[in-house]
Amino acid sequence: MKNFIPDNISQHDNVYDVLKERGFIEQVTDEDAVRSLLGREKIKFYIGFDPTADCLHVGHFMQVIIMMYMQKFGHTPVVLLGGGTGMVGDPSGRTDMRQLMDVDTIDENCRQFKKLFDRFLEFDEEWEYAGNNGVFAPGHESKTPEPGKAISVNNGHWLRPLNYVEFVRTVGTHFNVNQMLRAEAFKQRMERAGGLTFFEFNYMLMQSYDFMVMARDFDVKMEFGGNDQWSNIIGGVDLTRKMCGKEVYGMTFALLTNSEGKKMGKTAKGALWLSPERTSPYEFYQYWRNVDDADVEKCLRMLTFLPMDEVRRLAALEGAEINKAKEVLAYEVTKLVHGEEEARKAQEGARAAFGGGTATKNIPTKEYPAADFAGEGKGLLTLMKELGLASSNGEARRTVEQGGLSVDGEKITDARASITAEHFRDGEILIQKGKKKFIKVVLR
Repeated sequence: MKNFIPDNISQHDNVYDVLKERGFIEQVTDEDAVRSLLGREKIKFYIGFDPTADCLHVGHFMQVIIMMYMQKFGHTPVVLLGGGTGMVGDPSGRTDMRQLMDVDTIDENCRQFKKLFDRFLEFDEEWEYAGNNGVFAPGHESKTPEPGKAISVNNGHWLRPLNYVEFVRTVGTHFNVNQMLRAEAFKQRMERAGGLTFFEFNYMLMQSYDFMVMARDFDVKMEFGGNDQWSNIIGGVDLTRKMCGKEVYGMTFALLTNSEGKKMGKTAKGALWLSPERTSPYEFYQYWRNVDDADVEKCLRMLTFLPMDEVRRLAALEGAEINKAKEVLAYEVTKLVHGEEEARKAQEGARAAFGGGTATKNIPTKEYPAADFAGEGKGLLTLMKELGLASSNGEARRTVEQGGLSVDGEKITDARASITAEHFRDGEILIQKGKKKFIKVVLR
């Protein structure tokens, strides 16, 4: 059994209180009923993940952590992979329509998502969803999930075979268009010049139908999601009551935002991915090591499994001492995502780069043939682009002329400079952009 969460994580024995203590919970359809439900019985609950890429990013990771807490306290996470909803794309909180993907891409992305979930959750791999070939044909679970284990299902099972006319007659009649248009989920799309397509308008019906199907067919009692999912969750709660006569509940969680209200997890290269092939453990570590002072407490509380007393102690550090808290944060989150060994390497590499230590082997490295730097060498601006330190000559030139680039600790401000074999010591040099970006260049 995967056991990331220590037994002393909280003095509370109801997971609702634990999630509240960590600052996750934002909205609940019926707070008293939900708290009582989670305290008196072990339930199935679900979170949906549309396969918009072939990898999870740190925005997804918040939801994964919540599932880990629920599993720790004996509840059954249902990971819903959006093989059906992914064919439309969720318009919630977006200003443009998502790029459409073909079925093969969607299916492959779902498979890659499942591999990542396997790293954090213990699954009952023998459980499966069976049946359901239309809105009037209920499916069922092949077995009761093993206690303490998660299950995974793809909504393509019940969405892809649907007959559209049958669907809108059976499901669409339960939705009021006036209420849907007021939904926060559609607000940004409605306010843009392009507006909301009818195609995307169907998404709320599909997600609501997901909840009803799972409540009807294998007794899922709650849906969780980010704050931007509130309207979709309410739709599912209402539809389940109308079509099944079942009372189900919803709960949303705070999105991971910084002190300025902007989403965290964005880098110069794009999203902060959970796969080491997309974002290296070193880059992942460095992101958390360099968060703003004001965000340390929130990140420690939501992204680590340190006890709250320790979170408060670290967050109370001031001045230069807050860097100790940032090191703990970066190490703990990297350990959770990439394992203890990679977290240690990333930490040693960061300390070497910033403090002149000896563990430079853990800094991201790029190899070049020695011949590339023979004679007049390689132009500095060209090298910066090849290393990903600049996207254009103009950006590279500005960085150099503004004093933002160092080679082996010495600033270079001449944009016409070249790097030659003479710059290398023992066949390597350390190039630094700004305060946070280090790359070691090694000759072969």
